[in-house]
Amino acid sequence: MRMGLAVDASCDLPQAFLQQHNIVVMPIAVKVDDETFLDERNPAEIRRFLDRQLGSRSHSAETEPCSVRQIENLFLERLVLEQDCVFCLTITATRSPIFDHVNRASFAILKSYREVRKQAGVPGPFMMRVIDTRNLFAAEGPATIEAVRMIDADEPPAAIRERLLHVANNTYGYMLPRDLYYLRARAKKKNDRSVGLVSAMLGSALDIKPILQCHRGETGPVGKARGFEQGAQMLFDHATRRVRAGLLVPAMCVSYGGDLAVLAQLPGYAELRAACAETGVQLTEAPMSITGMVNVGEGAVTLGFAAEEHEVRF
Repeated sequence: MRMGLAVDASCDLPQAFLQQHNIVVMPIAVKVDDETFLDERNPAEIRRFLDRQLGSRSHSAETEPCSVRQIENLFLERLVLEQDCVFCLTITATRSPIFDHVNRASFAILKSYREVRKQAGVPGPFMMRVIDTRNLFAAEGPATIEAVRMIDADEPPAAIRERLLHVANNTYGYMLPRDLYYLRARAKKKNDRSVGLVSAMLGSALDIKPILQCHRGETGPVGKARGFEQGAQMLFDHATRRVRAGLLVPAMCVSYGGDLAVLAQLPGYAELRAACAETGVQLTEAPMSITGMVNVGEGAVTLGFAAEEHEVRF
């Protein structure tokens, strides 16, 4: 059976990894003022976004994920012919309509694929499974990496689906923003009350940065640091401890909203790299998606891993 993967553009995995495993990216259109960027994890388009130095204007951006019709077309014109089963992994449904769009599209796809495959001379049935990763950005990575491993091992679709749901339920995502004013402005734009004016003012005045966690679709602060560099040290120290304690998926996924050379210089990152190398954990480093940057601001760090339930201490 030919099995493949599709992810949305907010999944922060390296372009080389996506291409190596023939992972299809469902694009997201990002409109800032009168400019449109097509977010499909293309490094050149990410570079164009960064080079434009849109700064604080990005918080007012409009993001348009693939519509139900566009997803139907992607599958019926391409994927139902190339694969016999496709797993679609999406950003958490609590933060984006993408999961709902793919689910709705699946009904029309599964109703129409037979005639499409028949006309192309492709025998047999087609299946698609939609998985909510219950996380976002770099933390969409562990489930995707595990899906690649299981597909390469020729595991049956039912086993893959069950495993991916387990991984999604046990993935911990973290974010360290640079600019709380930006984060609050973006939250206000999206009617999200998770970042208040008082906390934004206090954070900027004292240079206090929150460490935010996403777990099972719920997001909120789990720690705070005096300055971005101290926050990075705390976050990477936590990740290093989890690597040494053991992970459900041997992967640690990190993204940065800018030049990846900056990521390598942040306090605590060298120790995380060393721990991953010593324990055989795959460390993926990727530029944050354009979608991610307009939502949390340039210069932010996101990180994700799958692990057994544990106490989060910062």
